[in-house]
Amino acid sequence: MVRMDVCLAALFAGLACLLVSAAAQAASCDRACLKGFVDDYLEALVAHDPGRLPLADDVKFTENGVELELGDAVWGTAESLGRYRNYFMDVEEGQVAFFGTIHEYRAPAILVLRLKVENGEKISEIETMVVRDVQGANTLDARTPAGLWTETIPQEERMSRAGLVRIANMYFSGLENNDGKGVYPFTDDCNRMENGTYTTNNDSARPPGVGGGAAPAERQPLSIGNIMAMGCKEQFETGYFRFDTRIRDRRFKVVDPERGVVFAFVFFDHNGTVRDYELADGSIAHSRVGVSSWMIGEAFKIENGLIRYVEANMFAPPYGMKPGWDD
Repeated sequence: MVRMDVCLAALFAGLACLLVSAAAQAASCDRACLKGFVDDYLEALVAHDPGRLPLADDVKFTENGVELELGDAVWGTAESLGRYRNYFMDVEEGQVAFFGTIHEYRAPAILVLRLKVENGEKISEIETMVVRDVQGANTLDARTPAGLWTETIPQEERMSRAGLVRIANMYFSGLENNDGKGVYPFTDDCNRMENGTYTTNNDSARPPGVGGGAAPAERQPLSIGNIMAMGCKEQFETGYFRFDTRIRDRRFKVVDPERGVVFAFVFFDHNGTVRDYELADGSIAHSRVGVSSWMIGEAFKIENGLIRYVEANMFAPPYGMKPGWDD
């Protein structure tokens, strides 16, 4: 008769083997592997030949939230690759996201890309945004990705995946119906870039005659130029972004604890009802933001529970549009 402890030992050994096997399978595509899939995708894109790629039988492709046949849309218009390339990698989940520039018929555009790689072998999901903003694409193409994106977080300071998502989600929650009274987890030197332009700490955006040390109440009327000259936390604390009435379909697709990075797709809705509203300091702001939405790919660099850097690219789809993905 076989002893119970021997049976249990065998059972736990079997479970351990399964867990190790599953972990090995998930990690079968490391950073270099994931980056290679993106680079291969880009080369196939400008060659107008998706047949070059290792694709799952049920691969899904969307551009700007619409599911299309692979080979359609940007696959027919992309002529060449630009200089800007920024990669965000999730080795554990086999996901990789990318910000870059391309040229369509010699007109520059911003490409936002997400790939899901199954077992390090085949692409099963392709999610793209093509931001056809010539000025933004030219500005981004002249930049180099911030070096902090590839900086490694010390082992003892790394946050869990759930913790990183929680902090990134606080960013969106702080903007939604922004009143300046929330908890805004930013470092003092936090910066943000959107469509190639810095929208924080940008003194060149400040209207003439407005000093950098003035308090918000002394900068009236509080304009987008004044806002862009502020830091991340200072912006949120004004309550200026009240016109962001709904921030939905928050999909956190890449989480990288080693580098403290989160990449998300999200929609900002503006229902057009916020016109004259009170800021956190009691002054009145006037919004001209009408009924509209933004589809956004947004990346966060998080250190010690605080957001240090934000990079986003966006375009305006029809109001209320859905992302084209069930998650």
